[in-house]
Amino acid sequence: MTLDPDQLGQSKADLSETLRSMRKRARRTQVWLAQRCNISQTKLSNIETGRVTPGLVDVELILRALDAPPELLAEVTALARLANTEWQGKRASWRRGLEKRQAELAGLEGEASALRYFLPAMVTGLLATPEYIRASLSNSPVDTTRTVARKLERQAVLYDSTKHFTFLLTEQAVRWAVVPPAAMAVQMDRLASISHLPNVRIGVIPTGTVVGRGPMNTFTVYDQRLVTVETFTGRIVFQDARDIAEHLEVFRMYERHALFGEEARALLGQWAADCRA
Repeated sequence: MTLDPDQLGQSKADLSETLRSMRKRARRTQVWLAQRCNISQTKLSNIETGRVTPGLVDVELILRALDAPPELLAEVTALARLANTEWQGKRASWRRGLEKRQAELAGLEGEASALRYFLPAMVTGLLATPEYIRASLSNSPVDTTRTVARKLERQAVLYDSTKHFTFLLTEQAVRWAVVPPAAMAVQMDRLASISHLPNVRIGVIPTGTVVGRGPMNTFTVYDQRLVTVETFTGRIVFQDARDIAEHLEVFRMYERHALFGEEARALLGQWAADCRA
């Protein structure tokens, strides 16, 4: 699927218009269709007016109730998947202010109870030292002082025992030299320290581990309702259940190859000693 930002914005309006037009061509009322799909008439009305973006399950129920032909079923299903995807460009974040993005992330973290982070390239802000955070923001063309402060404030969420965190890091993510060796050693010590929290699991995948699927992107799964995927130029937000399920499956696959607990801490200690040497 090609992710054109303009297309992503238009797809929600296109989907609602398409579903409304199909129902009218089939000469069916909203009440009839809502009953056939086992959804409320209010929800169906909100879908047709674009106030609610339906998931793929709702779209498939509507299409089958309207006896849509297979080619139209495939076309509208693809449109629904696109409508449940959002593009957040990095330049737009810079214009709005990076600290606002931190507020959005804090909101996501506050609402979720199970958070999963796949980190193939770098350490994420929740686990980072102040020096690491400052260095990781060095390419941002805006003042990052408040962003560093907000990232450090967000780390308090790790101590909320009602939430459960799993972080999976490749060896490259842990050892990528964002800061000088002595500071990298401190960053590794921090990972080992946080791994002792009862609600935080930190898994490490050593280089040389045989894994059939390559680590393509950094991504975060919030409960089973939303996934964010990072790219160089921004992030993609998936809200469709099938996209979320696929990312969860990928996460669990990598999780089976990761080392946790004392094994992970032993590796982190060894790598920190290498930096200090």
